[in-house]
Amino acid sequence: MLKYIDIPPVWLAAALAVAWWQKTYHSLGLSFGPVWADLLGGLLVGGGLVLIALAAYEMRRHRTTIIPHQDPAALVTSGIFKRSRNPIYLADSLILAGMILYWDAVLSLPLIPIFVWWIEKHFIIAEEKRLRRNFRANFARYEKQTRRWL
Repeated sequence: MLKYIDIPPVWLAAALAVAWWQKTYHSLGLSFGPVWADLLGGLLVGGGLVLIALAAYEMRRHRTTIIPHQDPAALVTSGIFKRSRNPIYLADSLILAGMILYWDAVLSLPLIPIFVWWIEKHFIIAEEKRLRRNFRANFARYEKQTRRWL
């Protein structure tokens, strides 16, 4: 059961809930400014949603799983995966940063590097280990050609 709850969208939702709570109950009157933060926040959230859609399309096209704890059926290196080995996690980070900006949750900015660190330690390292085990030479080549985040 925990395996089905321990997925990145749940951790993103938790980080978003903390940011919203911080802004709603402990904002201390801090703000990023009138309009630019809303605009930038919207662009980051929109960019994150586009990244998720592009990554999901590629993974579906290659008939492999999008679920982090499962063994992949294929090594996806095309499309958005040419630019980032982890476009969905990058998208999650963009969405978190965008919502923090949009909500003016200034004190929640440290959540972004904490979230990135947690996702890397909790999901990415294990996923890369599975990919390395299942697609030895191909993953080694891909790992050298494509960066983990950007």
